[in-house]
Amino acid sequence: MTTLLTGGDGYLGWPTALRIASRTDDRVVLVDNFARREWVEEVGSVSATPIASIDARLSAAEEVHGLDNLSFVQTDLTERSEVTQLLQVHEPDTVIHTAAQPSAPYSQINGERANYTQHNNLQSTRNLLFGLHENDLTDTHFVETTTTGVYGAPEFPIPEGGATMEHQGERDEVPFPAMAGSWYHLTKSHDAANIRLAHDQFDIPTSDVRTAIVYGTETEETRADERLNTRFDFDYYFGTVTHRFCAQAVAGYPVTVYGKGEQRKPFISLEDAVEGLTQLALSDPDERPADHTVYNQVTRAISIVEIANTIANVGATHDLDVAVEHFENPRDEDETHKMEIDNDRYAELIDGQSQSFEDAVDDIFETLVTYADRVEAHEDRFLPGVLEE
Repeated sequence: MTTLLTGGDGYLGWPTALRIASRTDDRVVLVDNFARREWVEEVGSVSATPIASIDARLSAAEEVHGLDNLSFVQTDLTERSEVTQLLQVHEPDTVIHTAAQPSAPYSQINGERANYTQHNNLQSTRNLLFGLHENDLTDTHFVETTTTGVYGAPEFPIPEGGATMEHQGERDEVPFPAMAGSWYHLTKSHDAANIRLAHDQFDIPTSDVRTAIVYGTETEETRADERLNTRFDFDYYFGTVTHRFCAQAVAGYPVTVYGKGEQRKPFISLEDAVEGLTQLALSDPDERPADHTVYNQVTRAISIVEIANTIANVGATHDLDVAVEHFENPRDEDETHKMEIDNDRYAELIDGQSQSFEDAVDDIFETLVTYADRVEAHEDRFLPGVLEE
């Protein structure tokens, strides 16, 4: 049995690979082209945590955890011939596809980066799906992390999957409409549609894991050795709101909340996100549904002001004086929108476990205080910069 995990050098992919490998003797093949490292360097930033080379990471995984079932392939998934070779050589039983250009702000910089994001993300997914079909691997379970961003911010509770539509007295379940708000998020809306189509046309068992905003810096496996660190981005383009706020606090800046900040967004801890993907990777082929399944990979909705206040409170336990400041909101948005999102299917997948937001923030501060010099050296990256065309 072989699991192929794309984006294996990334924030979510690397700790997921460690966990999968720690729970099976089967081969886990990591795939990446190191583009995330290049994108972050391009915007003038760094990971707060130093990231070892992939060779050093794999050596540490074997030395510290005894994992001799991890291997790595450097390849570009947008190249059809390379994907074909990858699938023919390894014949995976499961593909966990976490590789993508993941930043909405990066995709919004200009047309060049919007085009790059759309080409990179959509071409990679299509190549993998057609590769499975054309190489007689249609029993392979295809799992992709899309995003809860495909839902937008509707006023009704978001279902875990399709939506029920009624017209002229007739009702049916239809795929949730693409309500993405960035060129990046739209790639995941298109991916979701392509995954569904691949299941319908090729009969590939597919899981569309719609990932919320992930927060956290450690998992059980990564905390054992510095060489096993996953990356932690805190800049405007690649750092999510919780990570940016924590980095601002460590650098001595106030946490800035636009407007009331009462709007709630979907979140999940790194620990819980890794666990869900691991369960899907290790599911028994004879027991998993041979169908198309949507999971809302989210454990709770949190308001922006709650994030800020929690960071201030937890920061105090690390001797940080964190101020929370409200500014006029430059965005046209409902500052009180209370997102509701169903997640029963995903909660069952991870057996209901959930790392608390407070504990995850505490972990983040433990890490960032150690590497405060790296954050402070790039504190100008908290705000958007002007990149050359």
